[in-house]
Amino acid sequence: MIHRIAAALLPFALSAQIQTSQEQTQKLKALVAASPKLPLVKQDLPVQTPFDDYVSSVAVDRAGLIYAFQRGDRTDPILVFDQSGKLLRSFGKGLYKIPHSIRIDPKGNVWTVDAESSVVYQHSPDGKQLLKIEVGGQPERRSNFKGTTDICFGPNGRLFISDGYGNARVLEYTMEGKKVREWSHHGTGDGEMFLPHGIAIDKSGTLFVADRENGRIQRFTTEGKFLGLWDHLGKTFSITITPNEELWIGTQPRTSPNGQDGWILKIDKKSGKILGHIESAGTHSVALLKPGQPVTGARPNQLFYFRPSK
Repeated sequence: MIHRIAAALLPFALSAQIQTSQEQTQKLKALVAASPKLPLVKQDLPVQTPFDDYVSSVAVDRAGLIYAFQRGDRTDPILVFDQSGKLLRSFGKGLYKIPHSIRIDPKGNVWTVDAESSVVYQHSPDGKQLLKIEVGGQPERRSNFKGTTDICFGPNGRLFISDGYGNARVLEYTMEGKKVREWSHHGTGDGEMFLPHGIAIDKSGTLFVADRENGRIQRFTTEGKFLGLWDHLGKTFSITITPNEELWIGTQPRTSPNGQDGWILKIDKKSGKILGHIESAGTHSVALLKPGQPVTGARPNQLFYFRPSK
């Protein structure tokens, strides 16, 4: 009897979810339209070595070098360019199944996460492998996407990893690769998640998690205590906090299929208010090439940044 009642209620639950997504999409579009359009224009990066597949993530080091993490087989997954597009080096061949996110820690080391194997690697800037963390715990799924999604570096010398495909949790590790704790699970309540896809941390230790399929950004302490959420910013794919504490996200409407055009948004870190927007075909990853100048990648094989229009 209970199962029959639950089955009967399912269409109503799905209808309510669709209505909520439509309402959130209308609100987001209105908020974006009311926010300042940032005075930036798209500029393709004229890379010497073309990509043969999707650039899933980008990072920029302190010297302004661009690290592109791509999924093609004909070139190395990690490619390092200067700002003219000249290829300086590449590495990581054979290590990845689904390259997903690349980040650079405060010491300049390069960290990557794999969305299938749930393996996290640390490399030196020149490509020497320094550490391998096998997160594990991937459930059986029809899709090969069943692993980790992103990583960030806490002010306490800890790593925080979002494990969004298959699981819905955040894990904390030491910089030496020892697991400290994990928290969260599937759900729609406060502190619960449905595909945590991006993660960032500010200098005060507040964690920002892009709870993508729930259409919100949640905030936590480093111990996993729920602090609050913003549900007006759409289906957020990526989130980053700059050294000067600016918060940027890549997002699109909840009602749009994944991979459609969306926006790169500059967000007030305290209130969640949209401070400015750029229309963008790339929202899966956001880094800053220079202060106020986002760089990203998009399908099928694009790498581009936004430069001042004047």
